[in-house]
Amino acid sequence: MRWKTSRFEIDLAEPRVMGIVNLTPDSFSDGDPGLTPARAIATCERLLAEGADILDLGGESSRPGADPVDLETELARVVPVLREAVRLGCAVSIDTAKPAVMRAALDLGADIVNDIGALRAPGALEVVAAHPACGVCLMHMRGTPRSMQAETDYDDLVGEIGAFLRGRVAAVEAAGVARERIVVDPGVGFGKTQAQNLELLSRQAELLTLGVPLLTGWSRKSTLARLAGVSATPPAERSAAQRATLDAASVAASLLAVQRGARIVRVHNVAAMVAALAVCKAAPAARG
Repeated sequence: MRWKTSRFEIDLAEPRVMGIVNLTPDSFSDGDPGLTPARAIATCERLLAEGADILDLGGESSRPGADPVDLETELARVVPVLREAVRLGCAVSIDTAKPAVMRAALDLGADIVNDIGALRAPGALEVVAAHPACGVCLMHMRGTPRSMQAETDYDDLVGEIGAFLRGRVAAVEAAGVARERIVVDPGVGFGKTQAQNLELLSRQAELLTLGVPLLTGWSRKSTLARLAGVSATPPAERSAAQRATLDAASVAASLLAVQRGARIVRVHNVAAMVAALAVCKAAPAARG
């Protein structure tokens, strides 16, 4: 199984690590009001040194309750970093729901469009379909980041997520995008309660019938913060020990997702995730 992107065909025979590069001052976990392009590129270089296979750049927060940012602001955050990131020799993803940002990023050489809106915004599907080779990640979400946590009523959680993603894959294929360019993300934490997130993890293997690779993003989600006992402290005020505790929970959830069929995990702490995957890979040989 391979994921075809603008410049790379990513071999998914082994799980791949997507490193998160937040270019926003208000991310739920690692927003940096003093972020500069130089500091962001240093983060990209560090994540690659730690073993990231893909860099995912985002200029608009998608935390629950987040207000949207205007096009000019998002472009100003993303473009200077993206220009340099595409020179680092790895696949680069743009995390955006805005067609104009998608187009600008692809013109600059981005490899993947990672859209929490699953290309439903007017013009988004057309941007991706017009590109000859870019990869795309289609995510399940109800509503918008601002409203999604008020839209958590499901009759069959995994069945409805699967039906939505199946429909979006069909729509994207109908627009001329080859299936090998598509992966899907069930959207942990996006319009889902804690109990629903855990049910999704438990039943995740049911989504493998979609026939496209699965990407999951458990890293530092509020569900894990509550389970790890650090949710009472606002993210920006957490101690190093609390952050380490949450990262440990994030690695555990991501490993469980891989065991249930995820081929790409989107994480903040790349070094810890890469190390955990290396142990899992070595374990069968160690048993002999």
